Amino acid sequence: MKIPFNKPYLSGKELMYIQDALSRGKLSGDGFYTKQCHRFFTNTYGFKKALLTTSCTDALEMAALLLDIQPGDEVIMPSFTFVSTANAFELRGAVIRFVDSQTDHPGMDVSQIAPLINAKTKAIVVVHYAGVACDMDMVMQLADAHELFVVEDAAQAIDSYYKGRVLGSIGHLGAFSFHETKNIQCGEGGLLVINDTRFMERAEILWEKGTNRSAFFRGEVDKYGWVDIGSSFLPSELNAAYLFAQLECIQDIQDRRKDIWEQYHTALKDWAASLGIAQPTFPDHTTNNAHMYYLICKDIEQRSALLQHLKKHGILAVFHYQSLHKSPYFKAKYSGDALAESDRYSNCLVRLPLFYELDTKAVINALLAYGS
Repeated sequence: MKIPFNKPYLSGKELMYIQDALSRGKLSGDGFYTKQCHRFFTNTYGFKKALLTTSCTDALEMAALLLDIQPGDEVIMPSFTFVSTANAFELRGAVIRFVDSQTDHPGMDVSQIAPLINAKTKAIVVVHYAGVACDMDMVMQLADAHELFVVEDAAQAIDSYYKGRVLGSIGHLGAFSFHETKNIQCGEGGLLVINDTRFMERAEILWEKGTNRSAFFRGEVDKYGWVDIGSSFLPSELNAAYLFAQLECIQDIQDRRKDIWEQYHTALKDWAASLGIAQPTFPDHTTNNAHMYYLICKDIEQRSALLQHLKKHGILAVFHYQSLHKSPYFKAKYSGDALAESDRYSNCLVRLPLFYELDTKAVINALLAYGS
């Protein structure tokens, strides 16, 4: 392909920081660069506690453990999301209750949460699709009224806000991704944000294979041992060093991505309207972190034709999530209502290339040639 869907950004300091990590002689994690990253997140975004993980998947799995999800507990989440959102809770034996997307945005329709709440409900997992916030006031009010926990799956939502509050800081727990397709990346990586002080001490223990090793190295205990369940959730110092180089450039990265996003949005406005293709929309309460630029086609036939057209021009655009309630794994378990909007986005959504070095002209010109 002449234009790939994604190209990981390099700030220029990644290799230098990796070399520095090597020279420091500690590569196994929770070293100098891990602490630098943690400090960045707490200082820049005001997170109460932040723990780097090997992926957002691991951060979500930690969240399920911290909430002590037990077999039979019910967890509410959108169907239009990546499988990790559900897998983390499925692994604990939870019963997943899926809600539909909004009519004007692929994000979950939070007005559909309340009817699903019952005595077995333990948590709500919101997904900030494309970095666009859910109505967190409504979610938190429901959670408070029913004594539920809220996990923000903010995999796509770095540096995005809801009514002035940074996403990932509003629920009890938040999870971010630093996969190579994300705004800030280290190949594979993630972050667990702990906003509820009840979970802070245990989060460190789970993070360190179920030991109180972190407390030992701070001199808080005279020896460390196995005190809880856990796993090896923390990444190596090589990943952390790479990530820190990215974090230092976050403002530049965000400014460039937002510029690309606006180029698409402006240039494609009339073209999209003429073909019945919808562009992204944003409620007043949220910001745009330019994680992705997507289009919503009229139907699956139009989307297939558009993707093929772009491919012929050497441009890789992609469709996105498939409704989890209809997945091969889950469809036999699903007994809820039809989720028509989730299915519509599964059939009609197209993601355009968006990365730091992208020149949008070729993509825009190719799109304008479609249907003309």
